[in-house]
Amino acid sequence: MNLEDYPGQDGMKVWLSEREVQQLLDQFEDTEQRIAAQLAVRCGLRSAEVLDVAPEHVVDTDAGTMLRVWSSAKTDKYRETPIPPNVATTIRTVGDVRGAPSDEPVVGVSTRTLRRWIADATSDLLDETDDPGWQYVGMHDLRRTWATSLRSADVDAMVVCDWGGWDDLETFLDHYRGTHSPEAQLREREKVEWL
Repeated sequence: MNLEDYPGQDGMKVWLSEREVQQLLDQFEDTEQRIAAQLAVRCGLRSAEVLDVAPEHVVDTDAGTMLRVWSSAKTDKYRETPIPPNVATTIRTVGDVRGAPSDEPVVGVSTRTLRRWIADATSDLLDETDDPGWQYVGMHDLRRTWATSLRSADVDAMVVCDWGGWDDLETFLDHYRGTHSPEAQLREREKVEWL
């Protein structure tokens, strides 16, 4: 887990490793909660965007299975972002099982509830792991983790900006990119014989 002070305010920005992402996802046995967390950490959605996702937004394109996102009032823009096959299947299945219209959101709660779900899961992880970093993890840190994980995997920065809905590279670099993921750091460290 990488932590960085917020400039001029309390709290920390957090970037999770892939192992920590999996630990967090494993906290959610409830399908709706798990979908919400996956949409943030595997698709880079903002809290308000998570609440708008419906089965009809999962589409197969020439670029692979994508999630069509109509951004929150913050940006009021449309974008497409990749969605992992297992998350796409779960969203489509939930829609089928509910028998609801395909435009009905699959996560039917408030942003306050999303934050509470993350707070409860990270509180449990703090107790289980004794890692004090879990106390700082919030919903937006999942989006931050997603973006940095893509860059650490050498996804082109402009593609990350496009998928994440950032207007320019400077905004992304200033607010989302952190230190490289632990996986990227280990990969680079292994290049140095004496480390």
